[in-house]
Amino acid sequence: MSGRVSRPSVARGRSILMAAVFGAIAAGFLAQGVLAQAAPAAVSPPITSQDDFLQTRRYALRAGDDETSLTLFAPQNGRRSGAAVIIAPGGGYVALAANLEGRQVADWFAARGVTAFVLKYRYGSSHPLPQPIEDGERAVRYVRANAQALGVDPDRIGLMGFSAGGHLAAMTVSLSDSGNPAAADAVERVSSRPDYLVLAYPWLEATTLNAEGGSEYCRFARIARLECNPQDYAAYTPLLGVVAKAPATFIYHTTDDALVPVQGSVALYSALATAGKDVEMHLFAHGSHGSGMGGADPALSLWPQALEAWLRARGYFSKQAQPAS
Repeated sequence: MSGRVSRPSVARGRSILMAAVFGAIAAGFLAQGVLAQAAPAAVSPPITSQDDFLQTRRYALRAGDDETSLTLFAPQNGRRSGAAVIIAPGGGYVALAANLEGRQVADWFAARGVTAFVLKYRYGSSHPLPQPIEDGERAVRYVRANAQALGVDPDRIGLMGFSAGGHLAAMTVSLSDSGNPAAADAVERVSSRPDYLVLAYPWLEATTLNAEGGSEYCRFARIARLECNPQDYAAYTPLLGVVAKAPATFIYHTTDDALVPVQGSVALYSALATAGKDVEMHLFAHGSHGSGMGGADPALSLWPQALEAWLRARGYFSKQAQPAS
C-alpha cells in the first residue's frame, strides 16, 4: 500500500522472544537423531541456523532476509505423522510472544507427531499491514514447496494464530491463491491456502472501523507511539473474504477477554457455520487474553484437549498412506 509514514522503533512490550541462541551454520551438517532423520535434501533458501542441543532448525523465508523465518520443531523417535502446522504468535503487530504462543505450542504439536514451525513475521515501526500477512502467505508456500525435503505432506499443512497472529492467519486464508506457475521462485508457484486453520483468541476485528472512524489496530499502534491512519488498513478485515476460502477451522476464545472481544470470533463462527463450512468453536466463561495453551488454569488447560480431539478426528495425528508415484 502507498502513503505509509515513517515510524519510530518499537519497544518489545510483551514479547517473549525465543531464548535459544542458534549455533553453527548448518550447510552440509546433520545433527544426531531426529534432525538427521528429517534433514532436507534440497531446501532453498538453505538452513539459516541450527541448534543441535534443542534439535531445532531455522529457515529464512526469503534468501538473505533475517527478519522472517520458520523455526522447525520435529517430532521425535519416528513419531512423525506427516502433518505440519505453522504457528503465528501474537503481539499486537508491535511484538512477538514467540515463547508462550510459539515454542510452547510447537512442542505440544511435535509431541503428538505433527511437524511444527514457529513463524517469525515482520512487525512494528517499519512493517505495517499487509507485510505480516505476506509473511504468512510465504510461510505456507515455503512449507508446501519444500514438503518432501521437510518430511511433511503438502496437503496436510495447517496454520495456527494467536491474537494478532490469529488475524494474520485468517487474512492469509482470505488472501490465499493457488500460486503463480510462471514464477521464477519455486516457492511462489504453490498455493498459500492452509489445509486447516486454528485460531486462538484471534484479533479478527483489529482493522474494522468503529463509529468514530478509528480502529483497534491503530489504537494499539499509537499506544506504542506509531503513527497510523485507520482508513489505510480497513480492508484487512478477515470476515470480508475468509469464509469463501476457509478450510476446516477451530476457534478458541474466552468470553470475558478484555483485550480482544469475543464477538469477532462469534461472528466468524456464525458465518462459517451458515456457509456450511467445517468449523468448531470452544468458548470459556473466564480467562484473560494471552492464555497460550492454558497453562496451570484448571479450566483453560482443557482447550488443548478439545483441539487434540478435533485434530485427531481429522487424521492429523495419524500417518497417512501415500499414493504410489
